[in-house]
Amino acid sequence: MLLMLALAVILLGAEAFTNALEHLGDRMGISEGVTGSIFAAVGTALPEAMVPIVAVFAADRGNPHLGEEVGVGAILGAPMMLSTLTLFLMALFAIRGRGIKGALQPEPTGLRRDLGWFLAAFSLSAVALFVPHTAMLARVAIGLALVLMYFLYVLSTLRASAALVADGHGTEAGQPLYLGKVGLPTAMPSILAQLALGLAAIVIGAKLFVSGIEGLSGWLGISALVLSLLVVPIATELPEKINSILWIRRRKDTLAFGNITGALVFQGTLLPAIGVLLTPWQPSPPVLLGIGITLLASGYTYLLARRGKMRPYHFAFNGLCYGAYFFILT
Repeated sequence: MLLMLALAVILLGAEAFTNALEHLGDRMGISEGVTGSIFAAVGTALPEAMVPIVAVFAADRGNPHLGEEVGVGAILGAPMMLSTLTLFLMALFAIRGRGIKGALQPEPTGLRRDLGWFLAAFSLSAVALFVPHTAMLARVAIGLALVLMYFLYVLSTLRASAALVADGHGTEAGQPLYLGKVGLPTAMPSILAQLALGLAAIVIGAKLFVSGIEGLSGWLGISALVLSLLVVPIATELPEKINSILWIRRRKDTLAFGNITGALVFQGTLLPAIGVLLTPWQPSPPVLLGIGITLLASGYTYLLARRGKMRPYHFAFNGLCYGAYFFILT
């Protein structure tokens, strides 16, 4: 019941946060690439982001190892889920309107940029697994490099925005601002207020979710690491899945893909930096399996983006990657 309550709070918060972000992007006159890959991606990735952060910083003092396991599982499980199951589900829902061989046409330069930055950062995170915990200088350097990579990625995405807007890829809000439905004007103060309310709900929901995962782990006798690799990403990534499915069905392919690939960059840089600096961050069979499948699926998607032709059936491979991961891990 605690997990269900936490999930409901997270979903409501993420929905309010994302809706406000779309209006912010519209009002600022920025591209769909910025709105999808940065604004929407960060907004819908906040549930996954808050779970490992809360798990590491607010772990039970009597059993800090449990909090570390939940944190590492959530950090590594989220990119795995995004690069496999989430892309597969998005493509699956595109079949109804386009057919299994219908064209998927996200703006190509932004998609390649997102996936390229993610592959570079996540590969560095994988290397960090084999750096001894006693080599703190090297770990600090890797953590800072991951943070720097995300900010360089944001700068490169923002720089490309003006040209994309001029080329017809400007952001348009798809739904009215939720606070506007209660009589408030759709102005910047209302947008920022809704952003704050959504963020507060996400933080509260993440705290409840960590408590629920820790309790469920002990009750079922399952490793908190395995449980968080499987359960946390599925539950907390529902906002990404739902938003991308809605956008792909409305033929807003750039927003649909950017919501996922932008979250990949966010999840593959800032959160592994926390893992490298504040947890043991060491190799184990579940961890290595998750990283290997994530790099395989995202590398395959990058090759599709480089090729320039994507069809829904191409992403069956991503779904198979998740199926293999789930089968081996369980």
